[in-house]
Amino acid sequence: MIACEVIPATKSAEKIAAKVAEEVGLTVARSYAESSASVALVVDTHDVWLQPLEKPRPGRVMVDFSSPDMLHRRKSGHNEPLGRAVGVKADRKPRVFDATAGLGRDAFVLADLGCEVELSEASPVLYFLLQHARKTALMSASEKVIQAAKRMTISRGNSTHRSLTGFNTVYLDPMFPDRSKSAAVKKDLAAVQSLLGSQSGSQEVPTSDSTDHAVALLNWALSQPVERVVVKRPIKSPYLGGVKPSHAIMGKVVRFDVLVRPVNQ
Repeated sequence: MIACEVIPATKSAEKIAAKVAEEVGLTVARSYAESSASVALVVDTHDVWLQPLEKPRPGRVMVDFSSPDMLHRRKSGHNEPLGRAVGVKADRKPRVFDATAGLGRDAFVLADLGCEVELSEASPVLYFLLQHARKTALMSASEKVIQAAKRMTISRGNSTHRSLTGFNTVYLDPMFPDRSKSAAVKKDLAAVQSLLGSQSGSQEVPTSDSTDHAVALLNWALSQPVERVVVKRPIKSPYLGGVKPSHAIMGKVVRFDVLVRPVNQ
């Protein structure tokens, strides 16, 4: 089975879909029925989304920074556990390197809190979705969404190949499974993991649910000249790589392990 293909949502989107497929390095299937993939990148004239293709077929997975779900997250303001974990204060907005961007939702929350955030993503499909979502956010009717999008930059590549300068915090979300009882979270996570599994043979796109890769990411992050490293974890899971954090900030279903670093490192 092919793990991912591009599918046009309508006949009028076929040319756009062909162009996107060339950009992300995938083949095109004309419809869900003709696809042998486990997940599709569906392209319409104005929207793009991931669509898991197993039956019964779950809903689409979109990156939409203006969605009601993101609006709900943004209302948490400075009490957002993620913001506290990376070091956001009323008078301090750290510059954050999100080494595992994924669907970009945590990065957008941080940008909305005032942080400058670079999202690093190795998957060409996720990179495309993030770029599309940022461009759409810059045309939002909400000025807050526009300003948050302006604080985001998106880069493509394996984060462990980078040497960072000018960042205060590295953020890691290894996307381990079953960290929430929410069906929506599990659907989104499954779609992303199916996609990344399709590219696991490439050194450029490591599988994000691999424990070895997650530990390698942590070791890389701890070698960078930043003030803190933050690791998102299922709330009852052991410390990543056995590395005990300086402290942890608890959410409802996840926790954020915070490793504070000496400033001169």
